[in-house]
Amino acid sequence: MQRLQSLQVLMEREQHLCDLAQSALQRAAEAALRAGEQRDQLLAYRGEYQARWTGQFSQGSTIDILQCYRSFMQRLDQAVTMQTRQAELAQVHLAQARRELLDAERRVASVRKLLERRAAEQAHAGRQRDQKLSDEQAQRMRWHATQNDRLLPQ
Repeated sequence: MQRLQSLQVLMEREQHLCDLAQSALQRAAEAALRAGEQRDQLLAYRGEYQARWTGQFSQGSTIDILQCYRSFMQRLDQAVTMQTRQAELAQVHLAQARRELLDAERRVASVRKLLERRAAEQAHAGRQRDQKLSDEQAQRMRWHATQNDRLLPQ
């Protein structure tokens, strides 16, 4: 009985860790989604900005404006590069969170299986004990019956 209680405590702990891993996975998925969306927004903005200024430059422009455009595009490219790295890192964290959740789920399943096995063993031992007591009682009753038959006059 003590073993089952210890396993139940272990099960509760592993289930709690599994719940934490599930929450971490959810947070990692949300972070990866946000990082990807931000990258996509930056890429879209860069495309729009480039298209707008390409049209502007076809009409003629000063060197100063062209330099400002190039400088801003460089900063925008840096921002896209940084956000792409952030999105990739978020995907790495997401994959790690998935692995950790799978590991936690495996541990929960293992402890659950062990609990079931121990409970089945205890139930089997209880049935054997009951059967043994029943057999002993039947044997005693037969013994008493044979003893009573000997004592009765014939």
